[in-house]
Amino acid sequence: MKKSVLKSASRIAVAGGVAASAVLFLSSAASAHVSVQPQGAAAKGGYATVNFKVPNERDNASTVKVEVNLPADHPIASAMPQPVPGWKVVVTKAKLAKPLEMHGKQITEAPSKITWTAEGDGKIGPGEFQQFPVSLGQLPENADQLVFKALQTYSNNEVVRWIEEPKEGADEPQNPAPVLKLSAAEDDHHGGAAKTDAKADDKAGDKAGHDGQENASADTSDTTARVLGVVGILVGVAGVAFGVLAGRRRSA
Repeated sequence: MKKSVLKSASRIAVAGGVAASAVLFLSSAASAHVSVQPQGAAAKGGYATVNFKVPNERDNASTVKVEVNLPADHPIASAMPQPVPGWKVVVTKAKLAKPLEMHGKQITEAPSKITWTAEGDGKIGPGEFQQFPVSLGQLPENADQLVFKALQTYSNNEVVRWIEEPKEGADEPQNPAPVLKLSAAEDDHHGGAAKTDAKADDKAGDKAGHDGQENASADTSDTTARVLGVVGILVGVAGVAFGVLAGRRRSA
């Protein structure tokens, strides 16, 4: 009886371990894809800095090239990549079917693709990832999200196409494209940066006022202490003088 119970318990433990391993494997496989995340806010009609995160999914090859296609249905007038050591970056532009109005000017061409190519020791090795920051603007006002289709090239010439657009309410596709969610429009149209600066200025002003009050209080206290000190000295001198005079009178 005891042996059968032990056997059953061991089988359950093994099965649980296998199930847990399978869940971990599937979850890691599902999350290990090219993605995009904003640094701070990505508001409609504003500007934002985003990070394209590229993990390496292969054990026997390194990622040596990353291509990100900017959405053609919602063109973005400006895309400025931040330099990444060991990687060469090229921004490709294309003519727009419909010009964009921006700051009173017509934009007839816009960035259509950003390509990072490894140079020298630059690469994404097995078990590693790399982030590629890009400043984007002006973000569209009539969209809730932007889809960036991406291609990931490995050192063995394998190309993984992250181009499948996720559908709301459906399972995540096998090769999902990076999707940037846009938040509500900001009044300053700069992704909330101006508001942040204003808050910082307010805090600085409050701190300065508080420090000024503290300094004023300290000065007042110091002045009061000095006055009391002088008064004390005068009282002491007067007391000594009175004692001397009283002594002389008694002697007389």
